[in-house]
Amino acid sequence: MRYFIHFSYDGTAYHGWQVQPNANTVQAELNRALSTILRTDVETTGAGRTDAGVHASHMVAHFDVPEIADPAETCRRLARLLPADIAVERIVPVPAGSHARFDARARTYHYYIYTRKSPFLRHYAAHIPFTLDFAAMNEAASCLFQQTDFTSFSKTHTDVKTNNCRVTSAHWVEVEDGLWRFEITADRFLRGMVRAIVGTLLDVGRGRLSVEDFRRVIERRDRSAASDSVPANALFLVDVSYDGCVFPS
Repeated sequence: MRYFIHFSYDGTAYHGWQVQPNANTVQAELNRALSTILRTDVETTGAGRTDAGVHASHMVAHFDVPEIADPAETCRRLARLLPADIAVERIVPVPAGSHARFDARARTYHYYIYTRKSPFLRHYAAHIPFTLDFAAMNEAASCLFQQTDFTSFSKTHTDVKTNNCRVTSAHWVEVEDGLWRFEITADRFLRGMVRAIVGTLLDVGRGRLSVEDFRRVIERRDRSAASDSVPANALFLVDVSYDGCVFPS
């Protein structure tokens, strides 16, 4: 049977989601724990790949095993076996052929920055000690809706067939005084895309780029046209959306 597993993790100690030789990854930990509890080799397939140091408050993967008699009890056993920085919320059976990655309709990321120095935010947000024009940054972010090719914000030499994405939401919101969050939703994301977008938007906020400059960065389809990527520790995958018949909310 095929199951979807809904989980979260703090990515600080990991070299990203995907299994890698000679590196500790979230997928490797999850595969190992599931294999131990279910007493069969389990290979998970994730809804996406987060880079080293990136976190997820809602990640989904699928795996195939014989029928699990009590998914809730399996989750409780996983909680005891997995390290403290990975938590499984639930395991649900899905129709055969359901795919955690290809059936996902949208993904949402949040990126946190803080403008006033704080010793309590530094692990999960990026300190930006400059005055920022968030109105200009939001105006620039709206340019993302008008484009589909995001080569300018992608890591180079990746294995994807296309750099086209459909961004449906992108804006900055003030969480509390001095703490801001960039929220972005798209049908798919390229490797390093969110952190490159945020880095370039910050240059708009600092007055280094205009809104029109930001638009031209996208249109050039050249990673060297965009700004430096921001640190990974402030990025969270917060939602993966499916049709209700595949993965009910």
